[in-house]
Amino acid sequence: MKNWLDLNVFLGVPATQWLYAAIAAVISYLIISGVLRFVIVRLHRLASRTSTHVDDVVVEVLERTHRFTILVAALLIGSEFIDLPGKWDMRLSHLWFLVVGCQLALWVNHGVSLWTVRRLESGAAAAHNPVITTMMSWTLRALLWSVLLLAVLANMGVNVTAFVASLGVGGVAVALAVQSILSDLFASLAIGLDKPFEIGDFIVFNDVAGSIEHIGLKTTRIRSLSGEEIVCSNTELLKNTIHNYKRMAERRIVFGFGVTYDAGPAQLRTIPDIVKAAVDSEEHARFDRAHFKKFGDSSLDFEVVYYVTDPGYNLYMDIQQRLNLNLMEHFSELGVEFAFPTRTLHVVDASDAPSAGNEAKPRIRAVRRDALSPS
Repeated sequence: MKNWLDLNVFLGVPATQWLYAAIAAVISYLIISGVLRFVIVRLHRLASRTSTHVDDVVVEVLERTHRFTILVAALLIGSEFIDLPGKWDMRLSHLWFLVVGCQLALWVNHGVSLWTVRRLESGAAAAHNPVITTMMSWTLRALLWSVLLLAVLANMGVNVTAFVASLGVGGVAVALAVQSILSDLFASLAIGLDKPFEIGDFIVFNDVAGSIEHIGLKTTRIRSLSGEEIVCSNTELLKNTIHNYKRMAERRIVFGFGVTYDAGPAQLRTIPDIVKAAVDSEEHARFDRAHFKKFGDSSLDFEVVYYVTDPGYNLYMDIQQRLNLNLMEHFSELGVEFAFPTRTLHVVDASDAPSAGNEAKPRIRAVRRDALSPS
């Protein structure tokens, strides 16, 4: 049987060697698959006993080992039993390098993907900024595949230095062509590093007010108070002064009111104490000051300053509403009226007008106080 196989030649190689190569390839495939499966099972058991995520990532990465890679590796092992011409030794060496390099790159690429997903889904937005995470993921993948490509070309004898130089010149041309896109890309990097706002923050700039929904590599999406989504370029966004209300520690409130000139000095001295008591009665408010500010055109004006210790806008409005009602009740008991814009009209009778040569002063016939028209 062996003699018959030795006499049969296929592509210049005896059939015996082809048989040995096929048997070696099958055995190699089974051994590699079995060892890989054994390692994955042991690591999976070890991962179930630990609280770290590193072993979980290793297990998931090994599970993504491509079956085609194992098959090619088994065939290359089997090819060692075939007496191939000398030129094939170099080719098989290049093929070994390509197979191992691609599998390592696939492992690292999948590991980067798992790392990115875990960071973005961790919920710690302050610690894991999505912009930085995404850009780091892109950078690592680009670096990985670039190194693999250059290594494969260098292994095949290609002049990598000239290739890298040509890529540099082409990169400059591409950068000039996509200048606006790169500007937004670096702006998103600045947002990720400096963190002027994060997802969920309520910001105001120009005539835009809303909550951050998404920070992308080119644009930022904002959900406005009226409900529509506003898409803003990262570069244009950073050119504006941004008010971030989510990071407000407390809210400083300044408001004023006026009382009529009928109020006496004793009543005016009591008003700041009434305001202070009303503010102090609120759990989330801190009184600062209340002063009789000035004599207005038609009112005695007071100015009040207090702080809301929680930045929530709805809470502030609830407190302000209770303060207003509280002041109305106490002023009613005190006999003080809130002022409103008024004017006094002096009506002169025409019969009392001075005659020629006389400079008699006009006599007031009637006085009327009316509320000023809003116009």
